[in-house]
Amino acid sequence: MTQLRQQQGQTINLRGIDHYYEWICDSSNGTNKPVLVFVHGWGGSGRYWKTTATALSDQFDCLIYDLRGFGRSSLPENHALSYDMEEYAEDLAVLLDKLQLEQVYLNAHSMGASLATLFISRYPQKVKQAILTCSGIFEYNPITFKLFHFAGTYVVKLRFNWFSEIPAMDRLFMARFLNRPIPKEERKAFLEDYLLADEDAAKGTIYTAVSKHASTVMPEAFANVSVPTLLVAGEKDIIIPTRLAKKAANLNANYIEYFELPDTAHFPMLEDAPNYLEKVRTFLQADSQS
Repeated sequence: MTQLRQQQGQTINLRGIDHYYEWICDSSNGTNKPVLVFVHGWGGSGRYWKTTATALSDQFDCLIYDLRGFGRSSLPENHALSYDMEEYAEDLAVLLDKLQLEQVYLNAHSMGASLATLFISRYPQKVKQAILTCSGIFEYNPITFKLFHFAGTYVVKLRFNWFSEIPAMDRLFMARFLNRPIPKEERKAFLEDYLLADEDAAKGTIYTAVSKHASTVMPEAFANVSVPTLLVAGEKDIIIPTRLAKKAANLNANYIEYFELPDTAHFPMLEDAPNYLEKVRTFLQADSQS
């Protein structure tokens, strides 16, 4: 019988900022399993990784956490850290050190996959295998990027708590991210996290995740990946289209395996959980048996 143990959420201070984290573990298959760390994307929190973590907890002790400024990792006033993806990668390094985790598996999504790629390129000894879900390389275009930043900043400013009370707002909000429906509780959780996100963090990461700097350093980071990595793309993703995902994977065919999940968009792990999990398990098992 499965004995799922989900610890009550805790906070840990990383570089002067309290970060929320929690463990999801299954003790029925023994203890002291390898650790799989989940990293969420822009506007979200570790909450949307819970169903995936629960499904994989028979193989791993799963750790989810909220990036600073998002979810339950609130920012103090006058903090000194920037919103560069490199700084978020350093947050992850400090988290692993403080939890005394010498080597882990990673599964990171969207913006979280960008910081995870930078982390892997800097600290390959800390990562056994990695899964990058919905990641890619944006081609720099000053006009397109400027419009993206303007629209993103405008959307962040127009957030009101009462949005979550409007019937079907969760469905409307998630429509551009999805090709297949996901459970209502998942849609509502993401809308709540989006409304909860710190304004400076939300705006700041819009500018750093999609920027001229990112378009310069991310190709190098992908090329420098030296641990077995699976890049999962959603066939219908309009946030990070498959051509951008393929471009990233093609930079490093020796270590990065590309997989496209049909009929899914920006949340393939929620839109088609069975096939997503099957591919992830196969990838992880293949390396452990080699």
